[in-house]
Amino acid sequence: MDLTRLAAVDNARAARVLSEVRSARLAGQPAPVAPRRVIEQSWERMLRGGVDPDHDVRKDPLSRDEVQRRRETSALRHVLPVLREGLLAVADVAHHIMVIADEEGRVLWREGSAPVLRKADGLGLQLGADWREDVVGTNGVGTPAVVRRPVQVFASEHFVRSQAGWTCAGAPLTDPRDGRLLGVVDVSGPLETMHPATLAWVDSVAKLAEARLREMHGQSLERLRAVAAPLLARLGGRALVVDADGWTAAVSGMPYLRRVALPRSLSPGLKWVPGLGSCVVEPLAGGWLLRAAADEPVPRGATRIVLDLRRARSWSVEVRGGAGSWVRELSPRHAELLCLLATHRTGRTASALAGDLFGDPARTVTVRAEMSRVRRYLGALLEHRPYRFADGTEVEALLPDDPRDLLPHSTAPAVDRLRAPTALP
Repeated sequence: MDLTRLAAVDNARAARVLSEVRSARLAGQPAPVAPRRVIEQSWERMLRGGVDPDHDVRKDPLSRDEVQRRRETSALRHVLPVLREGLLAVADVAHHIMVIADEEGRVLWREGSAPVLRKADGLGLQLGADWREDVVGTNGVGTPAVVRRPVQVFASEHFVRSQAGWTCAGAPLTDPRDGRLLGVVDVSGPLETMHPATLAWVDSVAKLAEARLREMHGQSLERLRAVAAPLLARLGGRALVVDADGWTAAVSGMPYLRRVALPRSLSPGLKWVPGLGSCVVEPLAGGWLLRAAADEPVPRGATRIVLDLRRARSWSVEVRGGAGSWVRELSPRHAELLCLLATHRTGRTASALAGDLFGDPARTVTVRAEMSRVRRYLGALLEHRPYRFADGTEVEALLPDDPRDLLPHSTAPAVDRLRAPTALP
């Protein structure tokens, strides 16, 4: 039985079937119909995490002042017009509301149908509320943040019983500069308002919002480039100007680098910059001037790479060595790739990685493109033919306590195999 199609023509019957499915799974009994994989995996996380399916546990919402502070500092404020234009007009007619939460699952904006807003109050879906998956169970705000893809949650697909009369469809919003999760946009409403096309609609608008963020980033680099051009024209030697996230605005006397991995908490002075070596760092309005210090000795020392994959929604790589240390947040795809290379220290070919990620060894073009991006910040620490960490480099992978919680966003066959309790060391 296809519950998605059934819900499109008979919401009430689909809700009854889902209620039976949920009850059977929570009781450890065979279900009449298998739940969707994304929902089943979420339920498994909730059971492991101890979320109570029969009690609505709510944390204290943020104060109005804190909500306002987060609104003013969140990058999501820049795409509010796009989200409102794309979602609100239809949502109001369809008896839905638009909910926007930050990367911590806190509801910062909530607009739409007034009667539905009142119903949302009864569910605790209010300004400042915490709707992380591990707090309130499977839902259209918290679950997309974990799996990093759009998710629709219908009726008893919600893990907590009190939400079974609700339907929601949410899509993650990511920063195009570094893949960091900014938050989630969700369209929610009573059960009877559910439509299978809602998820595609929300996802499309989310992609428009991300496109707007990319456009804004390009504009900021253009402004920085205008400042940098006369400055670099007066300088001799190798130099480049980057924004606060390391994206290059202009270069002089050296090949163009799309992005530089800036050390965390960068400050003026002589610094070691990955891929560039010793640089004199000077602040600029909106970025940094990096001037290569050619006569400075190259720091020596053993290199240690620490890959932190413990968290459900963010991952990082830290490099420690004679040059000091630096940390970079990883995109979901780069987290998968480095996890696989840490597992296979002898290396993986592009074809093998394509099979690991997609189950299709022929998708080598995608793998090579992504590995090229990884090598831009890991540089000589990452070899190719096959892809592997360089000899003499110590690699430590920090993993979740429970292997089943490894990279919950990933659908890669190799990562799925690593989630088996005996797969990881």
